[in-house]
Amino acid sequence: MGEITLPRRMFLWCMALIYLSAFVSLYLQIPGLYGNEGLLPARRQLRYSGKPLMEQLLSSPTLLWLGPRLGLDTHTAMELLCLIGAALSLAATLVEALRGSVVFFCLWALYLSMYQVGQVFLYFQWDNLLLETGFLCILVAPLSLIGGSRGVREHDGMTFWLIRWLLFRLMFASGVVKLTSRCPTWWGLTALTYHYETQCIPTPLAWFAHQLPVWWQKLSVVATFVIEIAAPFLFFSPLRRLRIGSFYLQMLLQVLIILSGNYNFFNLLTMILCLSLLDDQHVHFWLRKADRSPNSESRVWSWLCYLVELAVWSLMIFGSVLCFDLQLDQTKSGISSRTAFTFHQFNQFLKTVTIPCIWIGVLSLTWEMVKAMFRCACVCGFLKRFCGTLQWTVFAAATAAMFTISLVPFTYIEYDSNARLWPGVRRANEVVNRFQLVNSYGLFRRMTGVGGRPEVVIEGSNDGITWTEIEFMYKPGNLSAPPPVLTPHQPRLDWQMWFAALGPHTQSPWFTSLVYRLLQGKQDVIELIQTDVSQYPFHQQPPAYIRAHRYRYWFTRPQADGSYPQRWWRRVYDEEFYPTVHLGNTVLESMLSHYGLKDKAPPRTSNTAVAQVVRWLRSQVRGVPAHSLIWTLIGCSATFCLIRGLLKRNAGTTLEHHTEKSDEPQAVEEEEEKKKKREDSEDELEEAEEDEQDSACDDEEEDDE
Repeated sequence: MGEITLPRRMFLWCMALIYLSAFVSLYLQIPGLYGNEGLLPARRQLRYSGKPLMEQLLSSPTLLWLGPRLGLDTHTAMELLCLIGAALSLAATLVEALRGSVVFFCLWALYLSMYQVGQVFLYFQWDNLLLETGFLCILVAPLSLIGGSRGVREHDGMTFWLIRWLLFRLMFASGVVKLTSRCPTWWGLTALTYHYETQCIPTPLAWFAHQLPVWWQKLSVVATFVIEIAAPFLFFSPLRRLRIGSFYLQMLLQVLIILSGNYNFFNLLTMILCLSLLDDQHVHFWLRKADRSPNSESRVWSWLCYLVELAVWSLMIFGSVLCFDLQLDQTKSGISSRTAFTFHQFNQFLKTVTIPCIWIGVLSLTWEMVKAMFRCACVCGFLKRFCGTLQWTVFAAATAAMFTISLVPFTYIEYDSNARLWPGVRRANEVVNRFQLVNSYGLFRRMTGVGGRPEVVIEGSNDGITWTEIEFMYKPGNLSAPPPVLTPHQPRLDWQMWFAALGPHTQSPWFTSLVYRLLQGKQDVIELIQTDVSQYPFHQQPPAYIRAHRYRYWFTRPQADGSYPQRWWRRVYDEEFYPTVHLGNTVLESMLSHYGLKDKAPPRTSNTAVAQVVRWLRSQVRGVPAHSLIWTLIGCSATFCLIRGLLKRNAGTTLEHHTEKSDEPQAVEEEEEKKKKREDSEDELEEAEEDEQDSACDDEEEDDE
């Protein structure tokens, strides 16, 4: 792989933006989710037993243990940590010198602190992925705050390789679990005929994607399997064009997912991981800059590489046709497809390739280590060479350790391969498990909502007779409301409402807390449902009664004449989800006590200067839509960086122009001096020829005498 200076800088800048989105999104939801009167107060997760601080940090690694020492309650401490994280990530976005390992360590520690008390609202795979990627940023980023991310180190290719390995684990496992789960929709290639309307929060384009013909939906599933299972092996190809081809395949998949569904920062983070497949040469191609790297490849070698690449792509196409029996269907004017292999055959394939995948990773990492070691040995100067070798030793050990412990979650996809791992590797993984350094992944394992999208609808009433639906901002409810576009914000209550609808309410204890807080009329919880509280139907007076029903939702179909319908959704009643309750109701009180949701002691409120500043900042952003605030910050940051880059580019061009002009007189003088030297040399040559002629005449005269 070529130089990776530019992809590495792009990766660190994008990671700062992802952290900014994650912290701002979470900050705006803290009062309703984890506040003293929220759904799951975070203070219940921290048991202050009088143990030493270090012991508490080791048992539950979160900086919130420092809250009482600063005179802050848990709610205020969470908001303070989120504000610090947002400010740090914003500064790192604007100032390149701040994209160092120290800043990324702080960002990782801050988000880990939130994760430790986040409970069910923070237990998503993208939160784990952000923590794992954030820790790898500590190794990828420069060590010094002074050097910034422009500093080039000999071991950068070695640490940046870990990002590629993480991307491989994420994509390969996501493709494999769809088949190992034995989900009939994935095996029947019909998953996407349900996916667009049954995903958590679809976008308006999901409605149009849902109307595509079935043969196209099945072909899209085939393409998903190829991109997620076959293409990741190209990540480690020694031929750069194969890696770049796999990069564009992954980007295509992620862009299509973003267009059809609101998955917060997850797909954006996956696209950032794909930068590890690029090199400076391809980034220069994007920027329309001339590639200054010497091209020493012979014509024979270039043609050989082209033939190998053509063979690889042909093999992938042929394998897809063979495994999914792709054929032209003249009757439907499309392509027919079916799964042409059995579960046993796929399981055998998985057993065959899992261990070789590990060895491919070992060989690829070893090659990067050898290249980095060779670069350290070629550095001029003994002191620089010694320091570079010392850095290489430390980072090589850290890279090898991260790769080794990642083998445990990676081999979860195949039981026999996981059992063959050395026990010491498992023990090492258990030691660091609480820090979320490595995780297992597997997205869209099973397709839900095959019989219709289950959706919980909460209703409130003041008299127990007339009921009013409580509409959420983002999740489907109102049949006429269009699906929203809110990436990269994640409304965590709306997401959990989607999971709650998949089973009885007893599987979601937090739902009882939601009902209780709505009966109490807590504004922080109401703002999770409607940022503009005036849109909440009971904003003037809390409802006296609350109940919940489960419905089945489907996207509407275009009308017979081809025109679009007036509504986006249609629904039918399914069953009662939560019984009718009111404050003081015995059923509600028993469930609150059973789930430990009753406050045994009044919460402590901080009144320090720091707490007052935090509360003032909260008052400034109250009522602002989260996705609007996030995109405003992202847009301003990107515009600032773009303008600064253009100014630097113009300044550099002007400097070169002045340099050329200042060099013109000097060039004229040099040319005149060269001309004078040529004339002098010509005169000397003529004199030498005349002397030779004179001497020849003298010799002739002597001979005559």
